[in-house]
Amino acid sequence: MLKPILGKVGGRAPEDVILELIRSKCLPALHCIADISSLAFVVNRFFMKLFQTNNIDIVNYCRAQFEFDLPSTVVEKRSKTFVAKYRSCENIISLCKLA
Repeated sequence: MLKPILGKVGGRAPEDVILELIRSKCLPALHCIADISSLAFVVNRFFMKLFQTNNIDIVNYCRAQFEFDLPSTVVEKRSKTFVAKYRSCENIISLCKLA
């Protein structure tokens, strides 16, 4: 999924556009088929390729600057949000209205 996006936009698109495409198109599909811990490796390698570095400190800095969380962090945040909404519901039917 990453190669087609890079093939289409290549070096012509700004980094923020490429990262938003990855965040919105690739990661949701990968969440369904891959182990969360292996996705961290994929994200870090993608950042290394995008920013042409092998330095993980630079990768972490770039991820922070672009607010691009690792998949495990995204899942944790979504789980906390879901649990908070679930606990605030009077019954399970009202949970369906939140979505």
